[in-house]
Amino acid sequence: MFVPPPQQPIPWLVALAVNAALISAAQRLPVLTRAGWIHAGALGTVLWGCLGPLGWLAVVGYLALGSAVTRLGLRHKQRAGLAEARGGRRGPENVWGSAAPGAALAMLTALAPMSWLAPLLVGFAASFAAKLGDTCGSEIGKRWGRHTLLITTLRPVPPGTEGAISLEGTAASLLGSVVMAAWMLLLGLLGGWADAGLVAAVGLLATLVESLIGATLQPRLAWLSNELVNGLQTTLAAVLAIVLWLWWASP
Repeated sequence: MFVPPPQQPIPWLVALAVNAALISAAQRLPVLTRAGWIHAGALGTVLWGCLGPLGWLAVVGYLALGSAVTRLGLRHKQRAGLAEARGGRRGPENVWGSAAPGAALAMLTALAPMSWLAPLLVGFAASFAAKLGDTCGSEIGKRWGRHTLLITTLRPVPPGTEGAISLEGTAASLLGSVVMAAWMLLLGLLGGWADAGLVAAVGLLATLVESLIGATLQPRLAWLSNELVNGLQTTLAAVLAIVLWLWWASP
């Protein structure tokens, strides 16, 4: 059973030192912008301080997998005008758009009673499963999706259209959610395969809801940026996973 580290100064100082050293060494990697790395260091410190090295590794795995998927077929996507800006490098808005709900749940695990640890960790895992599923679906769909349809009408639309889905992209979303759930299970943050299955299913569902928001609300609301939509998606995944876990576990 996973046990959070004691909330004492030394684990937090270790977290700060480890993240500062790693971020300094990793800034040349084409993953994040300079500011993005600084914010990732802050996120990593929070995760290590609240959940220990295993919680930190969970999100490092997400970052590595998401960055690798983003760079798949990058030249083709650049030629088609579908690639992420800055050569796929993510900034602070991307870091927190993806990880703010997970970071909040990590902090709650340090404050809540032990009886709430399992559902909070399920929500934490679901938020990152949803985001990795979204990244996989978007990047694979833009590059290899053969028939791209708008989720609300199922009419053909160009790849990269907000709210567009494809068979290939949806399969990639499912795979991303499953991989993230399996990684969380391997690290001991989930209680078993049933929890991992719940996390993977919720991750895929939240990804489809994100496409629905992109097709319906985003074109009408100028302030609804991709980062805000990502935040809504990961929050939805976390809340839904916690509610379903509590309903499932109730006598």
